[in-house]
Amino acid sequence: MSDDPKDPIDDFKQFESDLRKAERKVAGEIDPGLRALVVAVAVMVAAVSLALPHVAPSFFSLHGVNGFDVLSFDAKAQAAKITITSRVFVYLVLIFGIIASALALITRRWVLAWIALCGSMVSVPAGVLAWWSRNTPGLNALTGPDGKPLPPPDGVAIGLVIGLIAVVVLAFHWARVVWSRNAHQLVLENQRREAAAREEERMRRLTDPIRHESASEDD
Repeated sequence: MSDDPKDPIDDFKQFESDLRKAERKVAGEIDPGLRALVVAVAVMVAAVSLALPHVAPSFFSLHGVNGFDVLSFDAKAQAAKITITSRVFVYLVLIFGIIASALALITRRWVLAWIALCGSMVSVPAGVLAWWSRNTPGLNALTGPDGKPLPPPDGVAIGLVIGLIAVVVLAFHWARVVWSRNAHQLVLENQRREAAAREEERMRRLTDPIRHESASEDD
């Protein structure tokens, strides 16, 4: 019975340390909720878009230059006069729309979600420029009988449009996920401060009688 009681101050410090660890853990994670399903579908659609033609004689034609041809810039892509804007868009879809988004969805890490958001937002104007480039003569465009530059031989196909829609959906939903995480983090910080204040007050009330008793024994 001579064991010294545990110091309430140490209990409070341990409580505060555990609370901070929990806060840091939550701060680094996201909770997409039902949006996870939408994001997962958008990632799969983005992946499928790479297998579909991005450039073809007609919009719904399945015979043309697909996303993988654009990625590798093979002979088919060169013959179709694929521009740098189309290549940039396809790389952005692969890196941010598929890889980064899938990793963020699997790991639930906030940093990866933020990277996927930024990349998806950049992918949207890149996709619009890729679309525009298929209807606009380039610097090395062929000229017609009248001497005017001709547009590229083939136009936009279904793969490019589907890929563009996918990154628009990803950009929107990643923005909502990241924003909701920031709002949730502010709530957690307020709760931590309130809990710490309550615990500090409780510890103060517990330690005041102990200190008073110790002072009486010293006298």
